Amino acid sequence: MPDLHRDGWSLDDAEVRQKENPQTFHIPDIRIRRALRPGDLAKLIFKLAVDDEAQEAVERMWVVVSERLEAGVYIGLLDNQPSEIAENDVFWLGSELPFEARHVIDADMGDEKTRAWAARGPLSRWPRG
Repeated sequence: MPDLHRDGWSLDDAEVRQKENPQTFHIPDIRIRRALRPGDLAKLIFKLAVDDEAQEAVERMWVVVSERLEAGVYIGLLDNQPSEIAENDVFWLGSELPFEARHVIDADMGDEKTRAWAARGPLSRWPRG
């Protein structure tokens, strides 16, 4: 998974956030979050490193699921442009990134357009190991 200090961004754990704020922070049922398919949309909470190393920005952004890997890991393509950081070649609209069901704060079924988006190559590929 991405690391804020190593990669310049990381993902918030929606399940932890929901347990801390059960009355105000709602996430989709785990069955929905575990059943995402290529072309489906998932909203995640990103923590982004900004110029001031003591600070971090938080953005909620959509990704389009492009594949499912073993052990419950998804690969998705960022479907938003971050507003808190400058455009770059590593993390921007179309960047590939890993995530898990625990990171999903919202989900939506895909359509023809999102399935085509999922099938195209990423702006930048996440290292597989």
